[in-house]
Amino acid sequence: MLLRRFGGGFDTCEDAVQEALLAAATQWPAEGVPANPKGWLITVAHRRQTELWRSESARKRREETVFGQLPPEQEPVPGQDDTLTLLLLCCHPSLTPVSQVALTLRAVGGLTTAEIARGLLVPEATVGQRISRAKQRIRASGAVFRLPPEAELADRVSAVLHVLYLIFNEGYTASSGSSLFRVELSAEAIRLARQLRERLPEDGEVAGLLALMLLTDARRAARTDADGGLVPLAAQDRSRWNAEAITEGVELITTTLARAPVGPYQLQAAIAAVHDEAATAADTDWREIRALYELLHTIAPGPMVTLNRIVAVAMADGAEAGLRRLSEAEGDPALAGHHRVAAIRAHLLDMSGDRETAAVQYRLAAKRTLSLPEQRYLEQRAVELSE
Repeated sequence: MLLRRFGGGFDTCEDAVQEALLAAATQWPAEGVPANPKGWLITVAHRRQTELWRSESARKRREETVFGQLPPEQEPVPGQDDTLTLLLLCCHPSLTPVSQVALTLRAVGGLTTAEIARGLLVPEATVGQRISRAKQRIRASGAVFRLPPEAELADRVSAVLHVLYLIFNEGYTASSGSSLFRVELSAEAIRLARQLRERLPEDGEVAGLLALMLLTDARRAARTDADGGLVPLAAQDRSRWNAEAITEGVELITTTLARAPVGPYQLQAAIAAVHDEAATAADTDWREIRALYELLHTIAPGPMVTLNRIVAVAMADGAEAGLRRLSEAEGDPALAGHHRVAAIRAHLLDMSGDRETAAVQYRLAAKRTLSLPEQRYLEQRAVELSE
Protein backbone atom coordinates (compact mmCIF):
# COMPACT_ATOMS: atom_id res chain seq x y z
CA MET A 1 0.00 0.00 0.00
CA LEU A 2 2.87 2.40 0.81
CA LEU A 3 4.65 1.47 -2.41
CA ARG A 4 1.51 2.23 -4.38
CA ARG A 5 0.98 5.56 -2.58
CA PHE A 6 4.58 6.80 -2.73
CA GLY A 7 5.46 5.28 -6.10
CA GLY A 8 8.73 3.61 -5.13
CA GLY A 9 11.34 3.49 -2.40
CA PHE A 10 11.19 -0.23 -1.60
CA ASP A 11 13.70 0.05 1.26
CA THR A 12 12.09 3.05 2.96
CA CYS A 13 8.59 1.58 2.63
CA GLU A 14 9.80 -1.64 4.22
CA ASP A 15 11.49 0.31 7.04
CA ALA A 16 8.34 2.34 7.65
CA VAL A 17 6.22 -0.81 7.94
CA GLN A 18 8.74 -2.39 10.31
CA GLU A 19 8.65 0.69 12.56
CA ALA A 20 4.85 0.61 12.58
CA LEU A 21 4.92 -3.02 13.68
CA LEU A 22 7.43 -2.22 16.42
CA ALA A 23 5.24 0.64 17.62
CA ALA A 24 2.24 -1.69 17.76
CA ALA A 25 4.23 -4.30 19.69
CA THR A 26 5.02 -1.77 22.42
CA GLN A 27 1.85 0.36 22.47
CA TRP A 28 -0.96 -2.14 22.00
CA PRO A 29 -0.19 -4.26 25.09
CA ALA A 30 -0.31 -1.10 27.22
CA GLU A 31 -3.05 0.90 25.48
CA GLY A 32 -5.16 -1.86 23.96
CA VAL A 33 -5.66 -2.95 20.36
CA PRO A 34 -7.26 -0.12 18.33
CA ALA A 35 -10.67 -0.54 16.77
CA ASN A 36 -9.08 -0.58 13.32
CA PRO A 37 -5.69 -2.31 13.71
CA LYS A 38 -4.88 -2.36 10.00
CA GLY A 39 -5.74 1.32 9.62
CA TRP A 40 -3.59 2.13 12.66
CA LEU A 41 -0.60 0.33 11.15
CA ILE A 42 -1.08 1.98 7.77
CA THR A 43 -1.26 5.44 9.33
CA VAL A 44 1.83 5.00 11.50
CA ALA A 45 3.80 3.60 8.56
CA HIS A 46 2.47 6.41 6.38
CA ARG A 47 3.62 9.02 8.92
CA ARG A 48 7.05 7.46 9.17
CA GLN A 49 7.37 7.52 5.40
CA THR A 50 6.29 11.15 5.44
CA GLU A 51 8.96 11.97 8.02
CA LEU A 52 11.59 10.51 5.72
CA TRP A 53 10.39 12.79 2.95
CA ARG A 54 10.29 15.77 5.29
CA SER A 55 13.92 15.22 6.24
CA GLU A 56 14.80 16.77 2.90
CA SER A 57 14.40 20.51 3.48
CA ALA A 58 13.33 21.22 -0.10
CA ARG A 59 10.28 18.98 0.38
CA LYS A 60 9.39 19.85 3.96
CA ARG A 61 6.91 22.67 3.30
CA ARG A 62 5.11 20.76 0.55
CA GLU A 63 4.76 17.63 2.69
CA GLU A 64 3.47 19.53 5.72
CA THR A 65 0.76 20.96 3.48
CA VAL A 66 -0.20 17.64 1.92
CA PHE A 67 -0.14 15.38 4.96
CA GLY A 68 -2.33 16.15 7.98
CA GLN A 69 -2.27 14.65 11.44
CA LEU A 70 -5.18 12.22 11.22
CA PRO A 71 -5.85 9.88 14.16
CA PRO A 72 -4.98 6.26 13.28
CA GLU A 73 -8.59 5.11 13.19
CA GLN A 74 -9.41 7.59 10.39
CA GLU A 75 -6.90 6.11 7.94
CA PRO A 76 -8.90 4.25 5.27
CA VAL A 77 -8.02 0.62 4.75
CA PRO A 78 -7.37 -0.09 1.05
CA GLY A 79 -10.00 -2.27 -0.59
CA GLN A 80 -7.56 -3.97 -2.91
CA ASP A 81 -5.10 -6.70 -2.01
CA ASP A 82 -1.63 -5.67 -3.15
CA THR A 83 0.15 -8.86 -2.10
CA LEU A 84 0.19 -10.45 -5.55
CA THR A 85 1.42 -7.18 -7.06
CA LEU A 86 4.24 -7.03 -4.52
CA LEU A 87 5.03 -10.67 -5.24
CA LEU A 88 5.42 -9.93 -8.94
CA LEU A 89 7.46 -6.79 -8.24
CA CYS A 90 9.93 -8.83 -6.20
CA CYS A 91 10.23 -11.20 -9.17
CA HIS A 92 11.42 -8.32 -11.37
CA PRO A 93 13.27 -9.42 -14.53
CA SER A 94 16.34 -7.36 -13.58
CA LEU A 95 16.99 -9.84 -10.77
CA THR A 96 18.50 -13.28 -11.03
CA PRO A 97 16.08 -16.13 -10.22
CA VAL A 98 17.75 -16.88 -6.87
CA SER A 99 17.59 -13.20 -5.88
CA GLN A 100 13.92 -13.05 -6.87
CA VAL A 101 13.16 -15.97 -4.60
CA ALA A 102 15.18 -14.64 -1.65
CA LEU A 103 13.70 -11.13 -1.81
CA THR A 104 10.13 -12.34 -2.17
CA LEU A 105 10.39 -14.79 0.70
CA ARG A 106 11.64 -11.93 2.89
CA ALA A 107 9.35 -9.10 1.77
CA VAL A 108 6.15 -11.01 0.97
CA GLY A 109 6.48 -14.30 2.82
CA GLY A 110 7.81 -12.77 6.02
CA LEU A 111 10.44 -15.48 6.45
CA THR A 112 13.64 -14.66 8.30
CA THR A 113 16.99 -14.78 6.55
CA ALA A 114 17.83 -17.97 8.45
CA GLU A 115 14.56 -19.65 7.40
CA ILE A 116 15.16 -18.69 3.78
CA ALA A 117 18.70 -20.08 3.95
CA ARG A 118 17.42 -23.42 5.25
CA GLY A 119 14.70 -23.54 2.57
CA LEU A 120 17.19 -22.82 -0.22
CA LEU A 121 19.97 -24.96 1.30
CA VAL A 122 22.52 -22.11 1.12
CA PRO A 123 24.50 -20.18 3.80
CA GLU A 124 22.61 -17.45 5.68
CA ALA A 125 25.19 -14.80 4.74
CA THR A 126 24.64 -15.56 1.07
CA VAL A 127 20.90 -14.99 1.43
CA GLY A 128 21.47 -11.65 3.18
CA GLN A 129 23.71 -10.46 0.35
CA ARG A 130 21.20 -11.53 -2.29
CA ILE A 131 18.36 -9.65 -0.60
CA SER A 132 20.42 -6.47 -0.24
CA ARG A 133 21.55 -6.54 -3.87
CA ALA A 134 18.02 -7.30 -5.06
CA LYS A 135 16.61 -4.20 -3.36
CA GLN A 136 19.33 -2.06 -4.94
CA ARG A 137 18.60 -3.46 -8.39
CA ILE A 138 14.86 -2.84 -8.11
CA ARG A 139 15.50 0.75 -7.04
CA ALA A 140 17.99 1.28 -9.89
CA SER A 141 15.57 -0.19 -12.45
CA GLY A 142 12.94 2.43 -11.66
CA ALA A 143 10.29 -0.28 -11.31
CA VAL A 144 6.73 0.96 -10.75
CA PHE A 145 4.42 -0.69 -8.26
CA ARG A 146 1.79 -2.22 -10.53
CA LEU A 147 1.00 -5.53 -12.15
CA PRO A 148 3.42 -6.19 -15.02
CA PRO A 149 2.14 -6.21 -18.61
CA GLU A 150 1.07 -9.56 -20.04
CA ALA A 151 4.29 -9.76 -22.10
CA GLU A 152 6.40 -9.80 -18.89
CA LEU A 153 4.06 -11.82 -16.71
CA ALA A 154 5.02 -15.25 -18.03
CA ASP A 155 8.72 -14.63 -17.37
CA ARG A 156 8.03 -13.94 -13.70
CA VAL A 157 5.65 -16.81 -13.04
CA SER A 158 8.36 -19.46 -12.60
CA ALA A 159 9.99 -17.48 -9.77
CA VAL A 160 6.60 -16.71 -8.22
CA LEU A 161 5.66 -20.39 -8.16
CA HIS A 162 8.98 -21.32 -6.54
CA VAL A 163 8.48 -18.66 -3.89
CA LEU A 164 4.94 -19.79 -3.09
CA TYR A 165 6.17 -23.38 -2.91
CA LEU A 166 8.85 -22.46 -0.37
CA ILE A 167 6.46 -20.34 1.70
CA PHE A 168 4.00 -23.23 1.80
CA ASN A 169 6.71 -25.71 2.78
CA GLU A 170 7.89 -23.51 5.65
CA GLY A 171 4.29 -23.25 6.82
CA TYR A 172 3.54 -26.95 6.47
CA THR A 173 6.74 -28.11 8.19
CA ALA A 174 8.46 -25.28 10.04
CA SER A 175 12.25 -25.53 9.80
CA SER A 176 12.63 -24.44 13.45
CA GLY A 177 10.60 -23.70 16.55
CA SER A 178 8.20 -25.45 18.89
CA SER A 179 5.36 -25.97 16.41
CA LEU A 180 5.39 -28.44 13.53
CA PHE A 181 3.61 -26.02 11.23
CA ARG A 182 2.88 -22.31 10.74
CA VAL A 183 -0.66 -22.19 9.41
CA GLU A 184 -0.48 -18.47 8.58
CA LEU A 185 2.24 -19.18 6.00
CA SER A 186 0.66 -22.21 4.34
CA ALA A 187 -2.76 -20.50 4.23
CA GLU A 188 -1.25 -17.37 2.66
CA ALA A 189 0.57 -19.46 0.05
CA ILE A 190 -2.69 -21.18 -0.89
CA ARG A 191 -4.53 -17.85 -1.05
CA LEU A 192 -1.90 -16.34 -3.37
CA ALA A 193 -1.83 -19.48 -5.52
CA ARG A 194 -5.59 -19.15 -5.99
CA GLN A 195 -5.16 -15.50 -7.01
CA LEU A 196 -2.47 -16.44 -9.49
CA ARG A 197 -4.62 -19.19 -11.00
CA GLU A 198 -7.51 -16.75 -11.42
CA ARG A 199 -5.16 -14.57 -13.45
CA LEU A 200 -3.56 -17.49 -15.36
CA PRO A 201 -6.28 -20.17 -15.59
CA GLU A 202 -4.61 -21.99 -18.49
CA ASP A 203 -1.17 -22.35 -16.85
CA GLY A 204 -0.70 -26.01 -15.97
CA GLU A 205 2.02 -25.43 -13.39
CA VAL A 206 -0.01 -22.79 -11.55
CA ALA A 207 -2.86 -25.29 -11.31
CA GLY A 208 -0.39 -28.03 -10.37
CA LEU A 209 1.05 -26.03 -7.49
CA LEU A 210 -2.39 -25.15 -6.13
CA ALA A 211 -3.41 -28.81 -6.32
CA LEU A 212 -0.21 -29.85 -4.57
CA MET A 213 -0.84 -27.39 -1.74
CA LEU A 214 -4.46 -28.49 -1.30
CA LEU A 215 -3.62 -32.20 -1.32
CA THR A 216 -0.74 -31.73 1.12
CA ASP A 217 -2.46 -29.32 3.49
CA ALA A 218 -5.45 -31.67 3.64
CA ARG A 219 -3.46 -33.91 6.00
CA ARG A 220 -2.49 -31.16 8.46
CA ALA A 221 -5.04 -31.98 11.19
CA ALA A 222 -3.75 -35.56 11.45
CA ARG A 223 -0.03 -34.69 11.51
CA THR A 224 0.13 -34.03 15.25
CA ASP A 225 -1.30 -35.75 18.30
CA ALA A 226 -3.05 -34.13 21.28
CA ASP A 227 0.32 -33.03 22.71
CA GLY A 228 1.56 -31.52 19.45
CA GLY A 229 3.81 -34.48 18.70
CA LEU A 230 4.57 -35.44 15.11
CA VAL A 231 2.53 -38.31 13.62
CA PRO A 232 4.15 -39.83 10.50
CA LEU A 233 2.09 -40.31 7.36
CA ALA A 234 1.75 -44.08 7.76
CA ALA A 235 0.32 -43.71 11.29
CA GLN A 236 -2.10 -40.85 10.63
CA ASP A 237 -5.84 -41.13 11.21
CA ARG A 238 -7.02 -40.60 7.65
CA SER A 239 -10.55 -39.82 8.78
CA ARG A 240 -9.13 -36.50 9.99
CA TRP A 241 -7.89 -35.56 6.54
CA ASN A 242 -9.80 -32.74 4.82
CA ALA A 243 -11.97 -34.60 2.29
CA GLU A 244 -13.14 -31.39 0.62
CA ALA A 245 -9.58 -30.21 -0.05
CA ILE A 246 -8.63 -33.67 -1.35
CA THR A 247 -11.59 -33.73 -3.74
CA GLU A 248 -10.73 -30.26 -5.06
CA GLY A 249 -7.05 -31.13 -5.41
CA VAL A 250 -7.62 -34.46 -7.16
CA GLU A 251 -10.09 -32.94 -9.62
CA LEU A 252 -7.74 -30.06 -10.34
CA ILE A 253 -4.65 -32.19 -11.00
CA THR A 254 -6.61 -34.78 -13.00
CA THR A 255 -8.01 -32.09 -15.29
CA THR A 256 -4.66 -30.31 -15.60
CA LEU A 257 -2.63 -33.41 -16.48
CA ALA A 258 -5.08 -34.18 -19.28
CA ARG A 259 -4.68 -30.82 -21.02
CA ALA A 260 -1.37 -29.16 -20.09
CA PRO A 261 2.31 -30.01 -20.68
CA VAL A 262 3.58 -31.94 -17.67
CA GLY A 263 5.67 -29.97 -15.17
CA PRO A 264 7.28 -30.62 -11.78
CA TYR A 265 4.47 -29.17 -9.66
CA GLN A 266 1.93 -31.28 -11.49
CA LEU A 267 4.01 -34.41 -10.86
CA GLN A 268 4.32 -33.60 -7.16
CA ALA A 269 0.56 -33.02 -7.01
CA ALA A 270 0.01 -36.40 -8.69
CA ILE A 271 2.20 -38.04 -6.04
CA ALA A 272 0.24 -36.32 -3.28
CA ALA A 273 -2.99 -37.52 -4.89
CA VAL A 274 -1.81 -41.15 -4.83
CA HIS A 275 -1.13 -40.83 -1.09
CA ASP A 276 -4.43 -39.09 -0.36
CA GLU A 277 -6.57 -41.52 -2.31
CA ALA A 278 -5.19 -44.59 -0.48
CA ALA A 279 -7.71 -45.71 2.14
CA THR A 280 -4.90 -46.98 4.36
CA ALA A 281 -1.12 -46.72 4.36
CA ALA A 282 -0.93 -50.35 3.18
CA ASP A 283 -3.04 -49.46 0.14
CA THR A 284 -0.54 -46.86 -1.10
CA ASP A 285 0.61 -47.60 -4.65
CA TRP A 286 4.35 -47.13 -4.10
CA ARG A 287 5.24 -48.39 -7.56
CA GLU A 288 3.23 -45.57 -9.12
CA ILE A 289 4.83 -43.09 -6.72
CA ARG A 290 8.29 -44.42 -7.60
CA ALA A 291 7.55 -44.01 -11.32
CA LEU A 292 6.35 -40.44 -10.77
CA TYR A 293 9.49 -39.59 -8.78
CA GLU A 294 11.68 -41.06 -11.51
CA LEU A 295 9.99 -38.73 -14.02
CA LEU A 296 10.25 -35.79 -11.62
CA HIS A 297 13.96 -36.50 -11.11
CA THR A 298 14.42 -36.40 -14.88
CA ILE A 299 12.73 -33.04 -15.52
CA ALA A 300 13.46 -31.22 -12.23
CA PRO A 301 16.26 -32.88 -10.24
CA GLY A 302 17.06 -31.56 -6.78
CA PRO A 303 18.24 -32.67 -3.31
CA MET A 304 14.75 -33.16 -1.83
CA VAL A 305 13.51 -34.91 -4.97
CA THR A 306 16.48 -37.27 -4.64
CA LEU A 307 15.64 -38.12 -1.03
CA ASN A 308 11.94 -38.61 -1.71
CA ARG A 309 12.73 -40.82 -4.69
CA ILE A 310 14.94 -42.96 -2.45
CA VAL A 311 12.07 -43.47 -0.01
CA ALA A 312 9.77 -44.45 -2.88
CA VAL A 313 12.35 -46.93 -4.19
CA ALA A 314 12.71 -48.46 -0.73
CA MET A 315 8.96 -48.82 -0.28
CA ALA A 316 8.52 -50.36 -3.74
CA ASP A 317 11.69 -52.48 -4.02
CA GLY A 318 12.88 -53.01 -0.46
CA ALA A 319 15.03 -51.27 2.14
CA GLU A 320 18.35 -52.51 0.72
CA ALA A 321 17.65 -50.89 -2.64
CA GLY A 322 16.89 -47.62 -0.86
CA LEU A 323 20.04 -47.78 1.26
CA ARG A 324 22.17 -48.26 -1.84
CA ARG A 325 20.61 -45.20 -3.46
CA LEU A 326 21.09 -43.19 -0.26
CA SER A 327 24.81 -44.03 -0.10
CA GLU A 328 25.17 -42.75 -3.67
CA ALA A 329 23.20 -39.57 -3.00
CA GLU A 330 24.77 -38.37 0.24
CA GLY A 331 27.83 -37.09 -1.64
CA ASP A 332 25.73 -34.13 -2.81
CA PRO A 333 27.07 -31.05 -0.94
CA ALA A 334 23.51 -29.71 -0.58
CA LEU A 335 22.64 -32.75 1.55
CA ALA A 336 25.75 -32.65 3.74
CA GLY A 337 24.65 -32.67 7.36
CA HIS A 338 20.94 -32.50 6.49
CA HIS A 339 18.82 -34.19 9.14
CA ARG A 340 16.60 -35.90 6.56
CA VAL A 341 19.53 -37.99 5.29
CA ALA A 342 20.06 -39.48 8.74
CA ALA A 343 16.30 -39.82 9.34
CA ILE A 344 15.76 -41.72 6.08
CA ARG A 345 18.76 -43.95 6.74
CA ALA A 346 17.36 -44.71 10.19
CA HIS A 347 13.96 -45.59 8.73
CA LEU A 348 15.45 -47.88 6.09
CA LEU A 349 17.76 -49.58 8.59
CA ASP A 350 14.76 -50.19 10.81
CA MET A 351 12.90 -51.69 7.84
CA SER A 352 15.86 -53.99 7.17
CA GLY A 353 15.93 -55.18 10.80
CA ASP A 354 19.07 -53.33 12.00
CA ARG A 355 17.41 -51.68 15.00
CA GLU A 356 20.62 -50.79 16.83
CA THR A 357 22.18 -48.82 13.97
CA ALA A 358 18.80 -47.30 13.16
CA ALA A 359 18.58 -45.91 16.70
CA VAL A 360 21.99 -44.27 16.29
CA GLN A 361 20.86 -42.60 13.06
CA TYR A 362 17.61 -41.41 14.62
CA ARG A 363 19.60 -39.71 17.40
CA LEU A 364 21.89 -38.12 14.80
CA ALA A 365 18.88 -36.81 12.86
CA ALA A 366 17.37 -35.40 16.07
CA LYS A 367 20.56 -33.43 16.75
CA ARG A 368 20.56 -31.95 13.25
CA THR A 369 16.99 -30.62 13.05
CA LEU A 370 15.91 -27.31 14.60
CA SER A 371 12.25 -28.33 14.72
CA LEU A 372 11.31 -29.36 18.27
CA PRO A 373 8.43 -31.67 17.22
CA GLU A 374 10.76 -33.46 14.81
CA GLN A 375 13.44 -33.70 17.49
CA ARG A 376 11.00 -35.28 19.95
CA TYR A 377 9.71 -37.74 17.37
CA LEU A 378 13.18 -38.81 16.22
CA GLU A 379 14.44 -39.18 19.79
CA GLN A 380 11.37 -41.24 20.71
CA ARG A 381 11.98 -43.55 17.75
CA ALA A 382 15.57 -44.04 18.95
CA VAL A 383 14.34 -44.93 22.43
CA GLU A 384 11.78 -47.40 21.08
CA LEU A 385 14.41 -49.18 18.97
CA SER A 386 16.83 -49.35 21.88
CA GLU A 387 14.39 -51.12 24.20
